[in-house]
Amino acid sequence: VQLQACGGGLVQPGGSLRLSCAASGFSLDYYVIGWFRQAPGKERKGVSCISSDGELDYADSVKGRFTISRDNAKNTVYLQMNSLKPEDTAVYYCATGTWCYGSIGSFSTWGQGTLVTVSS
Repeated sequence: VQLQACGGGLVQPGGSLRLSCAASGFSLDYYVIGWFRQAPGKERKGVSCISSDGELDYADSVKGRFTISRDNAKNTVYLQMNSLKPEDTAVYYCATGTWCYGSIGSFSTWGQGTLVTVSS
């Protein structure tokens, strides 16, 4: 039972990246999937979340710029990130949960993280 996050990299301010969170060993269909990020020296925070029935949630800092989606056929959840800013620089993680509005501690299975660096 694993989640694998990928798609990070170095991008200039204003650029875009798409992160992927792929599951192996289980189906994502019935899970809430959250994206989180942790900047150097800071605590991990929620970025976006998608429920099993498609309900979406975004942190205020990314609303209008990030879009979360899921492809159950590919057992993958995506985070499309546009208009990236230097303050978006962080390691991004995906995780499974039962409720989008639960605490970080309520998310159980975590991916290994993928680094996003926004810099000119």
